[in-house]
Amino acid sequence: MASGIMARHGSTARAALTLLMLAASVPAVAGKANDTLVYASDTEPENVSPYHNSAREGVILARNVWDTLIYRDPKTGTYQPMLATSWRWVDPVTLELTLREGVTFHNGDAFGPEDVAFTFNYVLTPEARTVTKQNVDWMKSTEVVDAHTVRIHLKAAFPAALEYLAGPTPIFPATYFRRVGLDGFAKAPVGTGPYRITAVENGRGVKMERFAKYWPGSPIGAAKIGKLEFRVIPDADSRMAELVTGGIDWIWRVPSDQADQLKGAPNVSVLSAETMRVGFLQFDTLGRAKENSPLKDPRVRQAISYAVDRKAMVDNLVRGGSRVMNAACFIDQFGCTDEGVPRYSYDPAKAKALLKEAGYPNGFEIDLGAYRERDYAEAVIGYLRAVGIIARLNYLRYAALRDLIRGGKVSIAFQTWGSFSVLDVSAFTGVYFRGGDEDLTKDPETIAALQAGDGATDPAVRKVKYAEALKRIAGQAYALPLFSYSTNYAFTSDLTFTAQPDELPRFYAAQWK
Repeated sequence: MASGIMARHGSTARAALTLLMLAASVPAVAGKANDTLVYASDTEPENVSPYHNSAREGVILARNVWDTLIYRDPKTGTYQPMLATSWRWVDPVTLELTLREGVTFHNGDAFGPEDVAFTFNYVLTPEARTVTKQNVDWMKSTEVVDAHTVRIHLKAAFPAALEYLAGPTPIFPATYFRRVGLDGFAKAPVGTGPYRITAVENGRGVKMERFAKYWPGSPIGAAKIGKLEFRVIPDADSRMAELVTGGIDWIWRVPSDQADQLKGAPNVSVLSAETMRVGFLQFDTLGRAKENSPLKDPRVRQAISYAVDRKAMVDNLVRGGSRVMNAACFIDQFGCTDEGVPRYSYDPAKAKALLKEAGYPNGFEIDLGAYRERDYAEAVIGYLRAVGIIARLNYLRYAALRDLIRGGKVSIAFQTWGSFSVLDVSAFTGVYFRGGDEDLTKDPETIAALQAGDGATDPAVRKVKYAEALKRIAGQAYALPLFSYSTNYAFTSDLTFTAQPDELPRFYAAQWK
């Protein structure tokens, strides 16, 4: 199977290289001469509002356009003041924050406590149609205390609150948002970050420029490059050709063999780095997608887990710093552990025996949904076919697949999750197994353990409870963690760019050489 993976992937690389060699020169609209950093990806966020999309491209836009109350230094892991200058726990369920003065939104509105209270209270309402509910559902409400202070009231003790306030919880301008509504905000979004959005072009991308009035003293500093542009280019070969010919400056998720080819291209730099993103198979254990689904039997789910050669996929497809994952989380997150977690080594004979024991000696047919890295999904399908399981691939855009999964219409989902770059297991395991929209299992025992871990103020107790949940998830094979993602970045050699494990390209920190 590994040689098959290599052969298929290698032919793709040769085709891409041929395309690169034949690519005609295109007008240079990017680069140092125009002080415009153009980056491209294959996915367009369904909505530019950070609370209304969960695509990584949307997360990247958020970090460059919106500020958060707290900043976590990616090098030291320490929390630093950002829009909040200080904070204190009044009690285990009340967090008080003092806000920074002199901060201006991109439209000229002054930042204040009303903006914080409005943002957090709004995204908790059903009317908000918040897509990223898991990032805010620990809050009960937020109140204005005085002209410089807010209090966040929690539903229950949640020690990870500071981590979330340093990540996927940007602040909206209350007056402007109330006036234009969500639809208007999506077309002309406003934040306080180092870049301001100048145009949202559906199907094409987003244009930004450095915010001249960005507040001094920010821990991230003012943007060093004048203009930033995100372009949606679905085809990988087209992205590579535009990079080589100067139409764009930066791409990522370049397949490893194609990254090797790009290393020989003039004026292109290639960088590889492991990320927090984890690929995994999620199983419809309740049988919502298919009547009498084989996946309701844990032996079938265990058979699938034994059937996939994850190490071969890491070595031959993902490569770089990728690692096999055994627990349903990213190993460096607080509370994530694979100690004592049942493991599934590659053993197709054992997979066939389990299938026979479960009453499927000749296998069965099933659907498998995926939204990215089609070759990874096809490799999984090949492994399943080898033990008699015929999986039919349904390849969709992320938002469409997510809605089908939530609606109980997908049997096996090839998922990836970057945890919104939150270094806490609640941002991964809690999303998929704590009873929310993404939970296909709804297992009371797992939910109880995760809830206990989330609410424990003692870090040691949190770890114990999370370990209980992770062992049960693996033992029952509710999901099969595959591997961490190693991303290949390729960019113009004129650009100084540093990758971080949290999969957040900080374009405001990039600069021309």
